[in-house]
Amino acid sequence: MRSYTGNQTGQIPGYLPQPYYWWEAGSMFMTMVEYWYYTGDTTYNDVTSQALLFQVGENKDFMPANQTRDEGNDDQVFWAFAALSAAELGFPNPPANQPQWLALAQAVFNTQATRWDHSSCGGGLRWQIFTFNNGYDYKNAISNGGFFQLSARLARYTGNATYADWAERMWDWLAQSPLLDTKSSPTKYTVNDGTSTTTNCSTADRLQWTYNYGTLVAGAAYMYNHTDGSPAWETRLSGLLNGTYDVFFPKQYADGTIMSEITCEQGQTCDNDQPSFKAYLARWMAVAAQLAPSIAAAAVAPRLRASALGAAKQCTGGDGGIMCGRRWYQDAWDGFQGVGEQMSALSVVQANMLFLDNGSTEGGRGYNE
Repeated sequence: MRSYTGNQTGQIPGYLPQPYYWWEAGSMFMTMVEYWYYTGDTTYNDVTSQALLFQVGENKDFMPANQTRDEGNDDQVFWAFAALSAAELGFPNPPANQPQWLALAQAVFNTQATRWDHSSCGGGLRWQIFTFNNGYDYKNAISNGGFFQLSARLARYTGNATYADWAERMWDWLAQSPLLDTKSSPTKYTVNDGTSTTTNCSTADRLQWTYNYGTLVAGAAYMYNHTDGSPAWETRLSGLLNGTYDVFFPKQYADGTIMSEITCEQGQTCDNDQPSFKAYLARWMAVAAQLAPSIAAAAVAPRLRASALGAAKQCTGGDGGIMCGRRWYQDAWDGFQGVGEQMSALSVVQANMLFLDNGSTEGGRGYNE
């Protein structure tokens, strides 16, 4: 939180300083909601609530007008994830005259459901919301996976079948698109980054990123739990987890137990967004282990434990020796630091704490209840 200045006089609540994008602030406050939940430390609660509520926008759907040139479906959904985590975990409610956490997440769902695109590729969501933004002709895993997870979580939290229907619909579309390959290996799925509407989504950008897998892993886990362990969702969750282990836990790193952002870490080519991606995979692997313990717990626990220990070894740099690096498989700080690195390290440690959680949350619909 030392990088955040939005609560200071003259600054804008909910903004991180340049060069960080708006969406990453939303994901940071999701992390801080979870920090409060696991530690009981209320130090950052007011700052977190202020930031989330300041960014809801005119229609209370996390579409502030000043983000029009930058906001995509993926950006919007990460703010929805923060609000929904607040609802699920019983984070203190906003004042009565402000939108409530669940309502904010539902509002994002409502806006995104109307964007289902029949005009190309048989459906799905485009990356960008507005036609004038670069990337409108791209459909990517994080936007579609984000809507899938949001739908699945709302289905479980509310019991409303409409959300479950949308989660099923999105899964079916993903599985017939090049974004989610369930056919090359029926027990080990591949999640590709994106595909172009200009080719009717005939081919995919095959870059592999942790957050694409994590988003789908969590959505499948919520659906598995919501359907009381349906065999179809068991198969889907298992396929995603097996693909995750195979790609992001290379054998050369502690015998396949330490997470790596393999596309950019080794070559040191990660941009400002990508160092945060492991935060989401760590969080959502732990959620899967809680919601589907017979499928995920035995394999997830040692990987998150080893990754947390590796992350701790990286958190010895910078001023005060508390800044975290990226490469958890190295024994000494690698010289990198930033919001994404700190968030990923905190999240993988908190993911281990989820195994200690007793599921006692306000409203009775926490991650593992």
